[in-house]
Amino acid sequence: MRIIRLADLTALNTFGIVATAEALARFSTADELRGLLAAPELASMQRLVLGGGSNILFTHDFNGLVLLNEVPGIGVVSEDEESAVVKAGAGVVWHELVMRTVAQGWGGIENLSLIPGKVGAAPMQNIGAYGVEMKDVFVSLEAMRISDGEVITFMLDDCAFGYRESYFKREGRDRFIILSVTLRLTKRNHRLRTDYGNITDELIRRGITSPTIKEVSEAVIAIRQSKLPDPAVLGNAGSFFKNPVVPEAMVQRIKQANPEAPVYPAGDGQAKLAAGWLIEQCGWKGRRLGNCGMHERQALVLVNHGGATGAEVWGLSEQVMQSVKERFGVELEREVNVV
Repeated sequence: MRIIRLADLTALNTFGIVATAEALARFSTADELRGLLAAPELASMQRLVLGGGSNILFTHDFNGLVLLNEVPGIGVVSEDEESAVVKAGAGVVWHELVMRTVAQGWGGIENLSLIPGKVGAAPMQNIGAYGVEMKDVFVSLEAMRISDGEVITFMLDDCAFGYRESYFKREGRDRFIILSVTLRLTKRNHRLRTDYGNITDELIRRGITSPTIKEVSEAVIAIRQSKLPDPAVLGNAGSFFKNPVVPEAMVQRIKQANPEAPVYPAGDGQAKLAAGWLIEQCGWKGRRLGNCGMHERQALVLVNHGGATGAEVWGLSEQVMQSVKERFGVELEREVNVV
């Protein structure tokens, strides 16, 4: 069990924010994690579990123990003619899992191609893109209960998935550490979602009318690469804000003044607005304040132009949220986890 003291976290968050942790340790098995949780010298420390660091903003140094989740492995639990049940370690890079399943021709997560981060974060956030969410293919996950080191299996209903939400972001926060995730993917009779965003347009541009799983994945990757900056080049955490879900009456008011406003159904008398569009209408797209700003091609993405502090990023996000509220009456919510 190797503990690194005063660990540099700069390379462990895709924002590239300079921060340190009082201590850092890596684990790749349940036994290693159990040992870390039971270590007397670490027991009193505040804990933070990190995967790919792609959805976190450090606003200051972390006065505690960072646990790097590196649980490996992708395997088939079972399969039949219709589907394959696949289990992946929480430390597996999410896009690697997607590419492995796409190569097999298995459907269900192709629309989630190129989403940064690791498998363990996927159910925490109920990650989603282009009309597909993690919960749509979810079977179960295994998570260690921090209080006693017991590994618990959570089924779909146990996870209380919502829009970028789950039990693990609310009641289960700081109580469990995810070790693996199991998904059910289709082997035939795929339900391709090409009606969301620009997927259909991209497929048409490529001359594709009856796309395969791989072709949908490639279209999604092309769209994401055209809109979103590479964190290795320009520090960012992807979409910084959630798309707000608001009452239909508010949507109608906004649409009367802005007929072009993109709106998506959300059910129960509510609808989802595009946060990026709201932000862009307030003049933030491509705008830079000091060392950070909103990306020039996607107003939903807040970027570190180099040398930005977490406090600067936080301050910019506050200004963006205030301007959207003043113009549209809509309160944006941050999607990133703020430390």
